[in-house]
Amino acid sequence: MASEPRKNGAKGPRILIVDDDPGQRSLLDSFLRSQGFETVTVASGELALEALRTGGFSMMISDVRMPGLSGLETMRLARQEHAVLPILLVTAYADIREAVGAMRDGALNYLAKPIDLDELLLTVQQATGIAEHAPLRFSTDKQLPGHIVAKSPLMQAVFHDASLIAASESRILITGESGVGKEVLADVIHAWSPRVSGPLVKVNCAAIPETLLESELFGHEKGAFTGAMAQRIGRFEVANNGTIFLDEVADMSPPLQAKLLRVTQEGCFQRVGSNTELQTNARILAATNKILEEQVKAGRFREDLFYRLNVVELNIPALRERPEDILPLASAFMAEFTRGKARFASSVADCLTRYSWPGNVRELRNAMERAALLSVGELILPEHLPAKVRAVAETAPAVEPQDAERLAEIERQAIFQALRKHDFNRTETAKALGISRRALIYKLQRFRAEGYAVDPA
Repeated sequence: MASEPRKNGAKGPRILIVDDDPGQRSLLDSFLRSQGFETVTVASGELALEALRTGGFSMMISDVRMPGLSGLETMRLARQEHAVLPILLVTAYADIREAVGAMRDGALNYLAKPIDLDELLLTVQQATGIAEHAPLRFSTDKQLPGHIVAKSPLMQAVFHDASLIAASESRILITGESGVGKEVLADVIHAWSPRVSGPLVKVNCAAIPETLLESELFGHEKGAFTGAMAQRIGRFEVANNGTIFLDEVADMSPPLQAKLLRVTQEGCFQRVGSNTELQTNARILAATNKILEEQVKAGRFREDLFYRLNVVELNIPALRERPEDILPLASAFMAEFTRGKARFASSVADCLTRYSWPGNVRELRNAMERAALLSVGELILPEHLPAKVRAVAETAPAVEPQDAERLAEIERQAIFQALRKHDFNRTETAKALGISRRALIYKLQRFRAEGYAVDPA
């Protein structure tokens, strides 16, 4: 549905945002306003051309795939009257070749979905003449709940991004290995959002049998199937005006994926056994421990649904990538299980920090619960830890400070080499290095602060 141009924000470079997806539009709008820009949002290429005639824009950001005028057609028509206006295209990976070609027709650049906010800010700063490399502005009125531990710069960066995104209506895909805390992040996003007074409804798509999941999500009518003794209200209906968290969404079957796609596009669904159209405006947060791009390539997940859910991605790094969080988390769990009466022997801390925690925060919590049960007094000793945790500490050599510095330099050179090899594409660089995209972004931010050139000249 088309919408009238909407003007927001304080005085600053004025940016026109063009996207038919309300979630994507809301994300760009709220993020750029939080960074001091003035925005006007429209839902179609036709409305964008009308808005441009009013003048005063420093830049246009447009999605590529839109009904009616596509982003490419909108750009070419806009160029007839606004020959020097910077135009940034936002595109799904499937459209990248076309978007690259569009740069010959006057596009400033393109960003691939899901949008990297750091890359977006840098591109907009360059296009509008704002000082380059200015750091992201983060909300100062968002306080983490007391039970959340985020001492590492990586996790602080994740929650900083969440504070910016929470205010929008955009759909969010939360990724990361099993046990990293995806549900915890969903709780925080909902708590920080304007929907906090509404319900937060959680559905584990992998834990519910396939035959029941459709009814769980959308509800059913009495007699719709054997055992349907009464009408059931589905989770999407319950989550209206609130948030629905779909955990392990990659485990959803193709038929259900098609129905979920319709909800993301139109907010419409039907109860099982009914032809009546129902509406929901629930905000969708989805999570998975699988790499959805690979699931799409393998034909196990719909590409169109992937891009609908993945307006923005928040990747929670594995615990081994954020060792600064290990001891604070362990202490918090131990305080929970012992009511604050236990303390660690120094050798225990060494064991905890050297182990790689393949089960992440969930495994750490289980290890602390075990230690609390096995300890007789208030002192937690290595023998109270799982054998595999003790074994790593006993065999791993100690790392001297000079060795740590040499390893840091080797890592930095490897990252710069990979960046150049992959033409500064962060997604491909992170894959080549075997780290999360969020981890790579943090490392680049740190290198930039240290005076290294991390962006293409």
